[in-house]
Formats: sequence, C-alpha cells, structure tokens
Amino acid sequence: MISVEDARNLLFDLVGPLPSETVALAESAGRILAQDVTATRDQPPFAASSMDGYAVKAAEVELHAMFKVVGEAAAGQRFDGALGPGQAVRIFTGAPVPDGADFVVIQEDVDRRDDLITITDAPGPKANIRPAGIDFAIGTRIDAPRQLRPEDVALMAAMNIASVPVTRKPVVALISTGNELVMPGETPGPDQIIASNTFGLKALLEQIGAHVRVLPIAQDTVASLETAFGLAQGADLVVTIGGASVGEYDLVAQVSESLGMERSFYKIRMRPGKPLMAGRLGDAAMVGLPGNPVSAMVCGYLFLVPMVRRMLGIEQVLTPFQTARLTRPLTENGPREHYMRAVLDPSGIQACDDQDSSLLSVLAQANALLVRAPHDPAQDVGDEVRYLAI
Repeated sequence: MISVEDARNLLFDLVGPLPSETVALAESAGRILAQDVTATRDQPPFAASSMDGYAVKAAEVELHAMFKVVGEAAAGQRFDGALGPGQAVRIFTGAPVPDGADFVVIQEDVDRRDDLITITDAPGPKANIRPAGIDFAIGTRIDAPRQLRPEDVALMAAMNIASVPVTRKPVVALISTGNELVMPGETPGPDQIIASNTFGLKALLEQIGAHVRVLPIAQDTVASLETAFGLAQGADLVVTIGGASVGEYDLVAQVSESLGMERSFYKIRMRPGKPLMAGRLGDAAMVGLPGNPVSAMVCGYLFLVPMVRRMLGIEQVLTPFQTARLTRPLTENGPREHYMRAVLDPSGIQACDDQDSSLLSVLAQANALLVRAPHDPAQDVGDEVRYLAI
C-alpha cells in the first residue's frame, strides 16, 4: 500500500492539461481561460459624464454663473459641436462630454429657464466626468488560467471579446459494476440496491468542469465489463466503481489488464478507500474506485477532483488543508490515514458518530473530512485538527 500523497503524485503523472477550444462569450462562464485575452478598446472609449446635468468649461464654474444651453448629449448620441465661452450642453449619464467642456454641473445645482441656466448651489470640486480608459485601456489583459466568473464574462464583453479560448472539458466515463445494482427509478430485485455512487460522482465532477458520461451498469462478467470499457472509448478518464477488490466477482483489474491497462498502483494506506487502483488504458487514465458509497465519494474528493483540475490547467489542483478545534474528543487512530466525515460550525469541528463507509446519510450530513494521520494519538476537546471542506 502507498500513502495518499504518493497516490496523488502517481495519479498526476497519468494526466496533463488538455488542449484549448474556442467558445462563444455567452458560453464561457465557469470555464477555464486557456490563453490570455486582451481588450480591443478603451473603456469608456471617450470622456463620459457620470451624472445628469450640464457640460461646461470648468474655468467658468462659480456660484450664480449663467450659461446658454446650446444642445444636448445623451448616451449613444454626442453633441457634434464644440463648446464656446458661456455655453452649456444638457448632458445625461454615460454621454460623451462635448469638445471644449471639462466639467459637468449636476442638474440639482442649477435653475433652468428656457435656454438659460444659473448655478444656484456651489458645485464643489468634482468634475463628474469619467476619463477615457479609466476602467481599462486597449491591451489590458485577463491572465490565464482562471475560472471565468460572471464578472469576468461582463469584463470580456466590455472588452469586445466575442470568442473565448478555454480548456476543453475533460471527458470522464463512469462505469458502475455489480450484479446487485439497478439504476434509480428501476424496480430492484429482492437482493439488489440502487446505484448511487455514479450520480454523486457525476455531480461532483461536473461541478468543477468535467463532462461526465454515465455508462450502463456492468455486470460481474468478463463480457459485460469488456462491453463497458468499449463504450468508454474517447474518454480522458475512465472511472470504474466497484469490482476493484480481490473477491471472486471483482473482475475490473483482470479485464482492464487484458485490454492493455498499465497499472500504476493498487491500494492506498487510507480509510475509507483502501482498494483503489489506477493506471493508463490506451489514451485514457483509469481509476478503479471501491464500491462502498462513502469510499467512492471520498476518493472522488481526494483523487478525481485534483485530476480533473490538472486536466483543466488549474494551477492549484489540491484543496489546501484547514484547521479547526475539536468540540468532541477523538480516540487514537489506527495505522491508516483516516478521512472522517465531520460537521464544521462556528464553534469548531466534530467527527460524525458512525464512520461506516456505506452510510451515505452520514456523508450527506457532513461538510468536512477530518483528517487523521496514521497512529494519531487521542485528541481532546480544544485540540487543533486538520480538515478538508466538502
């Protein structure tokens, strides 16, 4: 058996950043920017009024000064002429400032009678003009890689970027194995259960940017597993769930190796999730997860998520450990690194009562994995422990 750290390093050797593709701006949110993009225009592209009011010359602005209104400027429609002495242009927020003007008196500070305005309140020093390029200038860059947020999409739209280079989504094929499994919505036989791991892992991996293909359940026969692996062709990562142990019906290793899988490792010194297998199968990385639901999901957080992040080109592929203080004591840990389902709240962290790796209800209550080192001694209330948020 190998450590979690060693397993991660070996898994990272199996995958690398995927090539980029170009998508429409409207489809780019949540994707990973693959190449730097730059603004093709200044924003704003002209000096613009930041208030509704009157554009005038700053040198003429004083209390009780009078101006003749000679035109109007609105957003998208500038005043064509140049401002002369003693003249003002009615202007609205976002409109281009007329040539010759360098101050906007807000409408609340003036009294207008026909085409004459009088400054009735001291305007103050603020010019109420946004200079050209104050937001960004031509050539302003958004650096890759980064996961594009809605704010980034708005910025790129303002930069006049219509097509965005993003990393291609990793294609992950999920294969649940076992005669005992049926899909949700089907009627299970008296000795069958519902396949749950597939859908939890699908949600987890799609949340971070993968494209997940759920393949039909493979029965515990060589022929059925061979068919499933055939359906997985074209995937970047093939994940089997169950059948990776050493029982009489655990055929994943046998069948995958007969199909050319080059094994990287088998078994990790951790709980839950010890019987995990990984290698390369043709052009794809392959990971064989244990069948226990909690084991599969914990391995998804610890191994599959970082692999997908690496394929997406994200720089920080590993979620950093955080620390919190125990609100309930822990007994001594055993010889394997333990990822305990736990509940974190403002008062601290506590491990869930039952750590059985088949209990999805406990995992659903948890919002953290409390990490115990091998042979970690007993811990008391108030002691600081490491955890991963989930």
